[in-house]
Amino acid sequence: MASLIQYQGVEIRQAEHVVLRDVNLTIEQGEQVYLLGRVGSGKSSFLKTLYGALPVSAGTATILDYDLNSLRRRQLPQLRRRLGIVFQDYQLLTDRTVEENLLFVLRATGWKDKRVMAQHIEEVLRQVGMETKAYKMPHQLSGGEQQRVVIARALLNSPELILADEPTGNLDPETGREIMELLYAISQAGITVLISTHNHSWPESFPGRRLVFANDTITEG
Repeated sequence: MASLIQYQGVEIRQAEHVVLRDVNLTIEQGEQVYLLGRVGSGKSSFLKTLYGALPVSAGTATILDYDLNSLRRRQLPQLRRRLGIVFQDYQLLTDRTVEENLLFVLRATGWKDKRVMAQHIEEVLRQVGMETKAYKMPHQLSGGEQQRVVIARALLNSPELILADEPTGNLDPETGREIMELLYAISQAGITVLISTHNHSWPESFPGRRLVFANDTITEG
């Protein structure tokens, strides 16, 4: 299998504070990986380095053949098109329908053909069980439905890697389980999925590799 992420001797800082030190890990294609740890343990900071929102302070780091140590600002859109990002707080455009939210992303990433875009949006919405909600505004959807739309948005450009930052954090247990089932199905289809969570029961229900964040370090769990 291909290695999608490689970190060797990596240090991550927020301002002058060292968040994580001596990070050594390799993540392969098709893995489901849980980032486990308390709030403030560095999970979100680690994810931010993967999509170029936070620099690597020391060591060597690559993702999808991009060298994060020398990544230029103009390369960020290219990298992020190959990733799908699922945020805890959804970050949907509140003044647009579900379909318009997804159209915005497709247009921003270079899609042109209106018919092809409409078909593709229908396909990803069907994949997440939201094919009948394309006309809805975000405020008309439940939290679980909004998160399904966010996952659909993450799938739009056929990513090699999905980064999910506390995707069930704002959801009730039953809805959270439905979202985890969806993410697990995506990983079983061959897409690498990284899930940041403080819920240690998810890896038991939906098996995957565990990376434990504690004491400024990452260890295999």
